[in-house]
Amino acid sequence: MPLLPLFFLLLAGAVAAAAPAPARPNIVVILADDLGYGDPSCYNPERGRIPTPHIDRLAREGVRFTDGHASSAACSPSRYTLLTGRYHWRTRLQTGIVDLWERPLIAPDRLTIAGLARRQGYRTAAFGKWHLGWDWPLEPGDLASLRGLGGRAGRSRDALITEPTAEHRRVWSRVFAQPIAGGPITRGFEHYFGTDVPNWPPYSFIADDRTVGVPSTLLPARLMEGFRASFQGPALPGWEFEPVLDTTIARAEAYVAERARSAEPFLAYVALTTPHTPISPSRAWQGRSGLNDYADLVMETDDAVGRILAALDRHGLARDTFVLLTSDNGYETAIGIKPLEAMGHFPSGPLRGYKRDAWEGGHRVPFVVRWPGVVPAGQVSGALVHQADLMATLAELWGAPLPADAGEDSFSLLPLWRDGRAEIRPHAISCGVNGLQAVREGPWKLLCGPTPRLHHLGEDLAEQHDRAAAEPARVQAMLALRERLITEGRSTPGPRRENDVPVRRLPGGG
Repeated sequence: MPLLPLFFLLLAGAVAAAAPAPARPNIVVILADDLGYGDPSCYNPERGRIPTPHIDRLAREGVRFTDGHASSAACSPSRYTLLTGRYHWRTRLQTGIVDLWERPLIAPDRLTIAGLARRQGYRTAAFGKWHLGWDWPLEPGDLASLRGLGGRAGRSRDALITEPTAEHRRVWSRVFAQPIAGGPITRGFEHYFGTDVPNWPPYSFIADDRTVGVPSTLLPARLMEGFRASFQGPALPGWEFEPVLDTTIARAEAYVAERARSAEPFLAYVALTTPHTPISPSRAWQGRSGLNDYADLVMETDDAVGRILAALDRHGLARDTFVLLTSDNGYETAIGIKPLEAMGHFPSGPLRGYKRDAWEGGHRVPFVVRWPGVVPAGQVSGALVHQADLMATLAELWGAPLPADAGEDSFSLLPLWRDGRAEIRPHAISCGVNGLQAVREGPWKLLCGPTPRLHHLGEDLAEQHDRAAAEPARVQAMLALRERLITEGRSTPGPRRENDVPVRRLPGGG
């Protein structure tokens, strides 16, 4: 080939390879509920028995992170951090989860990924589980008609109320006929459709800020059995759990189809209601795993992921869409560990612990990113990443510097895709549901209890060997690091910020 044409051919190839990534991809965040680190087969090929072809496909087409973390080993706090880029323990919620009928956890002036997206001209929507509180339109005394109705998971059926009183119905008809403030459409999302907490009342869908119908009856006692509802409470007549996931995903599919007809980019937060309780796989998925109902529900959850990916494919949006799949915490132990493991499936894979634990199995979660043409396909990364990092990643992607009062604990993932060897996060903190903080610095992990435990995860992923006694200087250095991250109110560069409330250093206080 003549030298001049060859030069221009090589130059054109170099320019194409160096072309900047599109700065306004669609964003789809899929957050599974209680999906253990070892539940997707791509994370657990040797100790897993549940087929997850759609999650596996996503991993083949993107980057699968093996050291990705939620902020907490429980639901609400992890959701707060993913949406805000700020550790949940800087808020009032330093232990537990947002309670039944509780007020919002995200402050009205707190920037979320949805609010940031709208500043860039994006359309935004949330689907599925919220569980971050609402300003329920309650009058003094109303809670008596919403709580303490007799039914709670694990109690005898004899304790269940079978019919609401006239006072119950009067309160419910007034409360659920009104808009419900403080929810997703006040925190950056233009639209919302979901079941706030699928195993808690009200047992109805919520569209934007209103229940779809007025709950007027008590959830039937039969739906309190097994691992389904946790509390008896106001429900729509005829409410069933099996259609919840399908209905939610159908709404998300419809949203993708609607947005495909517009030139405006969108951000969709799809917070799956599964495989969390209610453990109620739909009829089409019952028995499919050959293991148990939970495994069937994991397969149905994987199918839901596949439906979202198929919607992007069908409408020609896949190449221009950034997809993140992750889970809010690890596997729920209440539905049984030993029977599932006896059948050959280990939902935490090689990790110690499960949901609620500060052990790795509580908060190390599936974490897969796909963005065709930008994120290298088929890669596995051992970099330390955190759900808090989504906020800074999107901000850098859009060239939109974060305000000083937003994303205080968020590091951008973009350098990882420019250089697969980059280390973006020098440290991270995740917590057990009791508030026990686990500090990461490189491969080291310190459990900050009354007697600290130190583990080298590169050599001891199962956290069997405590090295605190052999490494006292490292223990003190990591405690000092944690203290700095607490007192500075942020873990990223920037001006000092105040935490919402004093931060407890030890579980239960201190």
